[in-house]
Amino acid sequence: MVLNVLKVFGLSTLAFFIGIIFAPILSHYLYKYKMWRKEVRQFAPDGARTPIFAELHKDRERAVPRAGGLLIWGIVLFVSALFFVLAYLFPFSDILDKLNFVSRSQTWLPLFTLVAASLVGLADDVFQAYGKGKYIAGGMRFTRRLMLIGCIAAVGAYWFYFKLDVSSIFIPFFGDVGIGFLFPLFFVFVMIATFSGGVIDGLDGLAAGTIVASFAAFGGIAYFQSQIDIAAFIGVLIGAILAFLWFNIPPARFYLGETGMMGLSTTLTVIAFLTNAALVIPIIALPLTVAALSSFLQLFWKKFFGRKLFLVAPIHHYFEAKGWPAYQVTMRFWIIGVVFAILGMVIVLIGR
Repeated sequence: MVLNVLKVFGLSTLAFFIGIIFAPILSHYLYKYKMWRKEVRQFAPDGARTPIFAELHKDRERAVPRAGGLLIWGIVLFVSALFFVLAYLFPFSDILDKLNFVSRSQTWLPLFTLVAASLVGLADDVFQAYGKGKYIAGGMRFTRRLMLIGCIAAVGAYWFYFKLDVSSIFIPFFGDVGIGFLFPLFFVFVMIATFSGGVIDGLDGLAAGTIVASFAAFGGIAYFQSQIDIAAFIGVLIGAILAFLWFNIPPARFYLGETGMMGLSTTLTVIAFLTNAALVIPIIALPLTVAALSSFLQLFWKKFFGRKLFLVAPIHHYFEAKGWPAYQVTMRFWIIGVVFAILGMVIVLIGR
């Protein structure tokens, strides 16, 4: 018990302090190489103009670097490698062996997903900062990003279905339901849907503050299921996110960017499946769910009804446009995120 607590919470604290030390160094180089979008986005993914969005962001995104998510997955990768190597070099140390949370059955796949998706996101951030790519104002087209995330999701689906022999989903209060060969398709769908929730990254502190609550809930589920390696991995991830958030609250020193949100949203999906709680993602990650759904409904409404459903989407920008200060939107989303993360965790734990 003591070692488990040290493994989860001790490594989380270590990750936080590593992040606090290295964040100023990272931000120095992000500013040095001007890693920010040079103009405010004027078009939606469907090509329509977004004048309200542009007006809301005309001052906020000026000369503030993207790609701050580098701090998060860089720390997770560093801490993972550090204790893996230490356990290998000192095989007779029980403590180091216990602190090593890199394991084939629990953390290989989330580590792979975090790094792979974050690298795709980093490429997109670089394209946006330097005006490269085919998307308006630079960056990958949404369809290309979606295709790459789909490839990562396909690898995850293969690993679960063929390597881990998983072909069922857990429905709280009902138990496991086998879906057979449909499981890989379901996995890909859930990852793409969760990735779509990355649109919540639009206000200082909003995305990091809401997603950290989601990870904490899955960390609690993993701990109660005795999946200590997953809980430790999530602990390190949370420590890194909190270090990022220290510098991301208003006024933000840098933004998560795609390298942050693509990595975090896809990793959240993998962890949800590893803890057999995928169906509860819409509750545990409610702010991401609402943000993605509002954007989808906005595009759907414009295409089939010829008008907008919301004044502006995603939904957090709607509240801004209605006169809510940005900090008020952020804090209220944080509160909602924590409440529903706890609710989702409770449903999973008592639903078994």
